[in-house]
Amino acid sequence: MAIAVQGVTKLYGEQKALDNVSFVVKTGEIVGFLGPNGAGKSTMMKIITGFIPASSGSVFINGIEVSGGNTEIRKKIGYLPENNPLYPEMYVKEYLWFAATLYKTGKVTADRIENIIETTGLTLEKKKKIGSLSKGYRQRVGLAQALVHDPDILILDEPTTGLDPNQIVEIRNLIKEAGKEKTILLSTHIMQEVEAICSKVIIIDKGVIVADEEKSNIYSKLKHPGQIIDVEFDREASESGLRNIAGVIKVQQVKRDHWIIEASGEDDIRPLIFAFAVKNQLTVLALKKNESNLEDVFRHLTNR
Repeated sequence: MAIAVQGVTKLYGEQKALDNVSFVVKTGEIVGFLGPNGAGKSTMMKIITGFIPASSGSVFINGIEVSGGNTEIRKKIGYLPENNPLYPEMYVKEYLWFAATLYKTGKVTADRIENIIETTGLTLEKKKKIGSLSKGYRQRVGLAQALVHDPDILILDEPTTGLDPNQIVEIRNLIKEAGKEKTILLSTHIMQEVEAICSKVIIIDKGVIVADEEKSNIYSKLKHPGQIIDVEFDREASESGLRNIAGVIKVQQVKRDHWIIEASGEDDIRPLIFAFAVKNQLTVLALKKNESNLEDVFRHLTNR
């Protein structure tokens, strides 16, 4: 296991930021670590990286326990914190050399620095001062810093916060590419990001893990998995007639000729809705099945 968190609790005075948290991230996985603001995500990431200690419990990286004085563990981890602290007066290439030397891994060469600069799309910016860069490029510098010493594990805390849609896609692609060789724990509020690149999802709320599932299984956490059908006719339909369709448990009229239908079970009821339309001489203008998404699961589990 690349990361093993066992019964971690973190107290700030009487406030419990983390409550007996346990989970595992396997080697080679990209795991989405989700939760509302204040749920304990950043605290957990700081404990994993050894920046702050747990009040109780243990964290293991590749089988070795994390402790504040264990600098060897930190060589195996690349960490991009949420606020991405950088030195604005330093030049990009200069900063990456400086960051690389702190790890003392013996892996850093001029070729390695150039390769990371190219990989993170910083070639044209490498001779510029960090303070003159856009936020998107500063995020690239932060990601380059996390990668420069060739760590086994990447811990990324909100890496795309505040970026525009184009920048988000660029950083997401960089993370996805890095995930081909590294284990990644990714904290984000962008559900599409998790759905696009993660194989597993962990959701934390109020310091407690409320879901720890493969992405393909996470939708089973919804209370009413069923199906939601969005249908539009050429004119108003009978609400009672729609309710009488087999499997229908709820009908909502959006507009005079537009309905949202909730049904139980896994059997697709769209053929039954179409048959209802034919029987009642209605023309179906639109008929689609709305799939549950990660945002639905997140809202359901965190009650937000």
